[in-house]
Amino acid sequence: MANTLQSRKRVRQIESRTAVNKARRSRIRTFIRKVEEAIASGDKDAASAALRAAQPELMRGVTRGVFHRNTAARKISRLSARIKAMG
Repeated sequence: MANTLQSRKRVRQIESRTAVNKARRSRIRTFIRKVEEAIASGDKDAASAALRAAQPELMRGVTRGVFHRNTAARKISRLSARIKAMG
């Protein structure tokens, strides 16, 4: 357990930051899930619209430190490839 004042404060800061990051990650996953559901339904227009909405959210997660930039780029690339393959 944390003993010094500084380490106790760090524990409190980490807890609050973890909650914020968890909410951000959940929000981004929701956007990604909407894209995948649109792809599964076969609606290319809805899927591309959902991807356009998801891209800035993913990149915002990168700037906030929730995701690594290569992870976000990989997810966007794979989703766009799946939409493109829908024909």
